[in-house]
Amino acid sequence: MSVALVASLLLGYFAVLFLISRLTAKDSSNDTFFRGNRESPWYLVAFGMIGASLSGVTFISIPGWVESQHFSYLQMVLGYTAGYLVIALILLPLYYSMHLTSIYSYLGDRFGEWGHKTGAGFFLLSRVIGASFRMYLVVQVLQLFIFDDLNIPFGVTTALSILLIWVYTFRGGIKTVVWTDTLQTLFMLLSLGITIYIIAQNMGLNVMFPSTDSTGNSQSSLFHVIADSDISKVFVFGNWRADNYFWKHFFSGMFITIAMTGLDQDMMQKNLTCRNLGEAKKNMLWFSLVLVIVNLFFLVLGASLFLYADAVGMSIPEKTDLLFPTIAKSHIGIFAGSIFLLGLIAAAYSSADSALTSLTTSFCVDFLDIENKHPDTAKRTRLFVHIAFSALLVTVILVFNEINNKSVISDLFKAAGYTYGPLLGLFSFGMFTKRKIPHEELILVVCLISPAICYFLNANAEEWMNGYKFGFELLILNGLLTFLGLLAISEISKYDESDILDS
Repeated sequence: MSVALVASLLLGYFAVLFLISRLTAKDSSNDTFFRGNRESPWYLVAFGMIGASLSGVTFISIPGWVESQHFSYLQMVLGYTAGYLVIALILLPLYYSMHLTSIYSYLGDRFGEWGHKTGAGFFLLSRVIGASFRMYLVVQVLQLFIFDDLNIPFGVTTALSILLIWVYTFRGGIKTVVWTDTLQTLFMLLSLGITIYIIAQNMGLNVMFPSTDSTGNSQSSLFHVIADSDISKVFVFGNWRADNYFWKHFFSGMFITIAMTGLDQDMMQKNLTCRNLGEAKKNMLWFSLVLVIVNLFFLVLGASLFLYADAVGMSIPEKTDLLFPTIAKSHIGIFAGSIFLLGLIAAAYSSADSALTSLTTSFCVDFLDIENKHPDTAKRTRLFVHIAFSALLVTVILVFNEINNKSVISDLFKAAGYTYGPLLGLFSFGMFTKRKIPHEELILVVCLISPAICYFLNANAEEWMNGYKFGFELLILNGLLTFLGLLAISEISKYDESDILDS
């Protein structure tokens, strides 16, 4: 692909995003930026959330994951569906009943300032890590497709990528994101479908059904070839110590969804822009069903890439995350490469733009109490915070570029196991017990100790636990340790109170 073609695609794509931003940001206010004026149609939110939840990580890493994990990722996707049901029936009613802008305000009402700040702080840490992982992938591919040829360094590519997000979100915020994510999800799904079709054609296969051509020769289908191969294996039973054992994957997927969607300001901020609770529930349930189908097609894409590489004698990159971009750039033609690039950019930016907006929202609401400031002061503050988080994302991406040497999706979920676990424990303790914690500062202590324990357990699990390997269930363990830690300090607080009364 020529540099001029790639540059033209990028300019055209972002021109459309800037147009949407201009149309949606008219007469914008803080209410527009943070809550979308509570008037987003549920079906737009649901469709846009597909792109935001999948991101560039899914677009590249899940196809690259198929070689080692086969289709076992679907076990986790089934768990996602159960998690979305919990969000729709338990968490959304709570958030709507309290009319929340930031979901961490609930922790302030339940535990006081320390609980509020601890929860919001762990979200900020979690989302900065997650958004940086996702954008790192995109910047890496943009570097491969265009910026290496122009001798532009990785750091400049990173800064430019984040700057583009800032430009089209700084006015309209979440209202703009709801609409841009809808467009970007559409591009991502079109890219997914067209790429599968092109690969099948290049291998002399139909996509879904076998057929007979005009000369009487039979033509197999890509789906049948994949189904007949070992790569399509979904369920893993037998060895419960394995990191992809079914029940470990299922429950990990369920709790990852509860924590990384239901307890995440980024994903919930879109849901809270719906007109009412009923529409928010409808959005969540339809979104969860469509997501299963979309993830299945990403696994089909991954299998197609490995089958194609084997058919043409192509060596698999050491980092399997790079298989898709390598094939798209050099093996399947200009049109397919263009479609891949648009899909990747759409997937990545639909996640990153909402991340930047939610980081700004949480910091402004949870730490700066922006809702109680004069509107002019609040707007200036919001703009400054938005710029600061943009700079922070650039910095973290550059750091990650220096240290990354593993599959990005695996690193993402492992990192989330440490940072989202305390959120899972905090919300669970608040919702399922009525206990008070008078010594609020101990909440932060518990939320720091729990991930540390999980880290040491994970590092030594095979030696200490007879070969057991932790997978994504580390998140569940982290949440449980946080819950038990809060339970313990609530007991200590009860004894302290009784001593005071006795004296």
